[in-house]
Amino acid sequence: MLEKIKGEQTDQLFRAMLELKDLEECYAFFDDLCTIGEVQSLSQRLDVAVKLKKKYTYDKIQNKTGASTATISRIRRCVDYGSGGYNLILDRLNEKQNDSADKN
Repeated sequence: MLEKIKGEQTDQLFRAMLELKDLEECYAFFDDLCTIGEVQSLSQRLDVAVKLKKKYTYDKIQNKTGASTATISRIRRCVDYGSGGYNLILDRLNEKQNDSADKN
């Protein structure tokens, strides 16, 4: 399934992303790389995935994120049956949040 996006240019992009060290570097890189709309779209998709994992209803997700039901459904399929990328990152973000809460 991942073959549909694999390629030299994609490898280069992902290697570049892995070199980013903090949020400020991410903001600078994505400001140069993407339009505001593209960044907002990616951000919205991740937020939808977060809310799906938290068992929000489609209506609640739509109201909070502005995502269409078609977008929510597509992300639901990816979360449930995709390559595992959403679940991987959401689990890691959740672990970091829990670690941070434990330290306080």
